[in-house]
Parts: sequence; C-alpha cells; structure tokens
Amino acid sequence: MAEIEQPQTYLISPPEFELSSYADLLSRMLDLHEIACVRLAMSTRDEGMIGKAADTLREICHSRDVPLLLQSHFFLVERFGLDGVHLTDGARSIRSARTELGKDAIVGAFCGISRHEGLNAGEAGADYVCFGPLNENDLNAGDIADPELFAWWSEMVEVPIVAEGGLDTTKILQLKSCADFFAYAEEIWQQEDPIAALGALIHAQHAQGWARAPAYCGYPPLM
Repeated sequence: MAEIEQPQTYLISPPEFELSSYADLLSRMLDLHEIACVRLAMSTRDEGMIGKAADTLREICHSRDVPLLLQSHFFLVERFGLDGVHLTDGARSIRSARTELGKDAIVGAFCGISRHEGLNAGEAGADYVCFGPLNENDLNAGDIADPELFAWWSEMVEVPIVAEGGLDTTKILQLKSCADFFAYAEEIWQQEDPIAALGALIHAQHAQGWARAPAYCGYPPLM
C-alpha cells in the first residue's frame, strides 16, 4: 500500500447532473474538503455532453490542483485536457489506454471482487486498482468485496487500492488501515446535503480507531 498516513478522498460524479448546479456544488466541496481526485462518470455516450462537462469541471479541479479523470472513454482524455482514465473492465483495456495516453497519465481500473483481475491490472500498468462494492448496490451484480481482500492487498501489493461502492462509516472504519483511497458516489449524491454527507464520511476516515493487526486489518483487535 502507498505510504500515506490516512486514506485519501476520491470523488465520483453522479451519472447525470445539471452542469451549472453540479459545478457550483463541486467547487464548494473542493474548497471545504481535501479531495485527492475527481472522476467524471457520466452515463451518456454523447461526446458533446461529455466534453462540455469536462471543460467546466477541468477548470474547477485544475485551479485547485486536483486531477480530473474520465470514466471509460480513454480516447477522449487528451482531447478534453484531462489527467487520465478510470477503466471499468478490469485489466482488459489498460495497455490500450496506456499506449493512447502515455506514461504520465493516470490509469485506474475497477476490478470488482477479483484478486486475480486486480493483479493482472497491476501488472498491466494500472496506477491504482479499485475493489467493490462493499455493500449491495449496482456495481457488481450482488457480489460484495470482502475486507480480507483489502487486507491481503495492502500487505502484499504496492499498487494503491481504492474502496468503492456502498461505503458507510462501519465499512470505512473496517478498511481505513487497508485502503489508500475511499471513492464516494451515491453515498453522498443521494443525500439531501451532499457536502455534509461527504464531511461525515471523511471524518470517519480520519477518526482514531481500530489498529491494524499483524496479519489482518478490518476488525478491532482482540482484547
């Protein structure tokens, strides 16, 4: 696991949003909270809509020294001046994305609950590997990532690890000594006050709590 004192915050856009209101909300979030990375994860395939959103959000993020990644569409990353891509097909597209974007771009991969897929992604050149969901949602057809996967990865593999999908304070406390990043999406956008919801989750990331056991993290040490 990367040598950081606390897990960092990774913010994922809603799949659909009204651009001006979301841009204002994102600006306030970045001003109030320390966010390491933002992902533009729109459900549309319309390149015009993606480009308009990318232009607006790029200015907001880059003015605060926060990288902006695009989900899946790596062939649009350079066109819109973004910092990299988040791939949703495990290791399959990493080499193509790296060839297209070069060595300096960020290339991340969502690998579901598969340790094997994560290892393949790391070997293919992923800058980070993302596992999830941690609770039931629509990320991975009902399969849930076991905390032991994060514990094993943090001990055995140096590629940074991201926890994504269905996060709550309980899961954050279980994984805070294993995960390099927590990626938030529906956990905050479905709330009445997304900024307050994000603040509560970040507070859990940095709360004093359970220490890592020698061979396992994720549960409080035995007394």
